[in-house]
Amino acid sequence: MARCRLTHRPPLRIAGVTEIPPSARGMRIGLFGGSFNPVHAGHRLVMQQMLVRLRLDALWVLVTPGNPLKNHAELAPLRDRVEAARQTLAHPRVRVTGFEAALGFAYSWQTVRFLSQTLPDRHFVWIMGADNLAQFHRWERWTEIAATMPIAVYVRPGADRVAPASRAALALQPFRIPESQAGTLALRPPPAWVYLHGKQSTLSSSQLRARGRETAK
Repeated sequence: MARCRLTHRPPLRIAGVTEIPPSARGMRIGLFGGSFNPVHAGHRLVMQQMLVRLRLDALWVLVTPGNPLKNHAELAPLRDRVEAARQTLAHPRVRVTGFEAALGFAYSWQTVRFLSQTLPDRHFVWIMGADNLAQFHRWERWTEIAATMPIAVYVRPGADRVAPASRAALALQPFRIPESQAGTLALRPPPAWVYLHGKQSTLSSSQLRARGRETAK
C-alpha cells in the first residue's frame, strides 16, 4: 500500500476471514497482497509462477481493506473479496486471508514489520507486480519494507520498461539477484530482490470493473 493520511484503521474482525494462516518454522512463504477487486486469472498466473520459481512452501494472499492510492467507491466488502479469491485461487499451498483488517493496518510496512517480528523463524518473501515496482517509491516506508524481507517482482504488461528504471529499482539495484537464482530468494537476508519474466495476462481489476459498469447500463 502507499502514502495516505490514514495510518491506522478501525479493526475489522470477521470469523473465517481475518485470521492469520497456520504455518511452521522454516517455511518459505510468499506474501501476495492486493485489493483483488475483483480477483482474476492474472492473479492466479502470478501465484502459480511464484510458487514454482521461488520454491515456496506456501503463498498467503493478503486481501487488503483497501489501497490508499485507489478510489474505494467501487470496493467490494472484504468478506466477498476473500471468498472470491479462495474460489479463483484454490490451491493446496495457497491461503487467502484478510488479517490486515483485524489489526487495523493501513500500510504494507505494518504488515511486513508485524510478520517479521511475530514469526521470525519463517522465511517471508514480499510479492508484487512490475506495475507496483514502478511506483514503489511512493509507498509509505518503502525502504523499510525492502530492508525487512526479500522482494519478488513479476513482469506486467506495459511496465517492463519503466519498472526496472524506476526510482526504487535503481536504488535497490545493488541487491538484485539473477532470475536463475530466484529459488534462493526466500533464504537470503534482505535487502534482496529478483525481477521475474514469464507468462503474462492482460487482465486487470480496473478493466473488469469497467466492463461490469458497461454491462449494467
